[in-house]
Amino acid sequence: MAKLSIRDLDLKGRRVFVRVDLNVPMKDGHIADDTRIQSSVPTIKYALDHGATVVLASHLGRPKGKASPQFSLRPVATRLSELLGRPVAFAQDCIGDAARRASDEAHRSSDRVVLLENLRFHPEEEKNDSAFAAALAALADLYVDDAFGAAHRAHASVEGITHHVRCAAAGLLMEQELRYLGQVLESPDRPFVAILGGAKVSDKVEVIENLLGKIDRLLIGGAMAYTFLKSRGVPIGQSLVEDDKLDKARAIEADAAARKVRFELPTDHVVTDRVEEGTAHEILAIGDQAIGQRLGVDIGPATIDTYRTLIADAKTVVWNGPMGVFEIEVFATGTYAVARAVAAVNGTTIIGGGDSIAAVNKAGMADRITHISTGGGASLEFLGGRTLPGVAALTDKGGIG
Repeated sequence: MAKLSIRDLDLKGRRVFVRVDLNVPMKDGHIADDTRIQSSVPTIKYALDHGATVVLASHLGRPKGKASPQFSLRPVATRLSELLGRPVAFAQDCIGDAARRASDEAHRSSDRVVLLENLRFHPEEEKNDSAFAAALAALADLYVDDAFGAAHRAHASVEGITHHVRCAAAGLLMEQELRYLGQVLESPDRPFVAILGGAKVSDKVEVIENLLGKIDRLLIGGAMAYTFLKSRGVPIGQSLVEDDKLDKARAIEADAAARKVRFELPTDHVVTDRVEEGTAHEILAIGDQAIGQRLGVDIGPATIDTYRTLIADAKTVVWNGPMGVFEIEVFATGTYAVARAVAAVNGTTIIGGGDSIAAVNKAGMADRITHISTGGGASLEFLGGRTLPGVAALTDKGGIG
């Protein structure tokens, strides 16, 4: 059933507790990438435009339940104020007198935005402690969850708080994530192509098993391809492999064949003896014994051509994970090629995973992707068919608004 949206709420004059995902990478006390902050802006602006006072809450990093200056959200408040074009007050804590005082002052002011300090400075957040959740809920009149990236965590600000509020609504970003990811699982346009890469088969087993009944083609790249190749008895040198997943790889291939899903592995690859900038490398056909003790680090040109062809006529594409050792530019060719192929698709395209998103951004193709998921682990679990605590806790459409 569809979930209640912030659009369904009467916000005027109300305090709205908005759980956002401001878990941004930091370097030397500065924000290294503000994508997640920017993603939170539409919901915040919507609430402000409809007369609400906005009380924002997020985690940052893993402070292990203790206050730590390096994990403070204060720099995020500064950046958020720049993006909103108005001051964002900062509360020294997320509960207690400091939080209540900051919420009250924001409600009385014309600026109407306050960011609470890091939720994970309190161990009760990750323990989903009921009293802590109630203390958070007491700061506002309404609850909105816009942190899809945290929806797979049964934490106090994500799941527990919903037991202490009248209703729990999805923010605009959460709503968008559920719409697009739900669409590909329930009613995808065809052909439906899934592209999966990255290091480990184990990270994506559930996704593959859940998607096999829905997709038409599955293209595998990255180090995870070598577990499938080894399961076929193909020489892979020192390429990364999960030996305990060989039987699972064979079972997945058999399931794909039974369901008549076109299952594609690389036919050539780039091999090297060291994963370093400037190291010697060459292109070999998959199965060529000349790999010796070297390892595969990217898909080769023949594979790129095949994958490009299989992507070209797709009407729905889901892509998660790079095709090679993306961090080293010379081994990023396959990932970039896939990024351009996905961007050229005339249909619904959904990308998740930091490296895939970075590739699309570097290729200058981000604006040609239908939906870039902020979810990471949450999007993988959702596509894997799991029920996400933060989604299940939202009020169903038609519930109290």
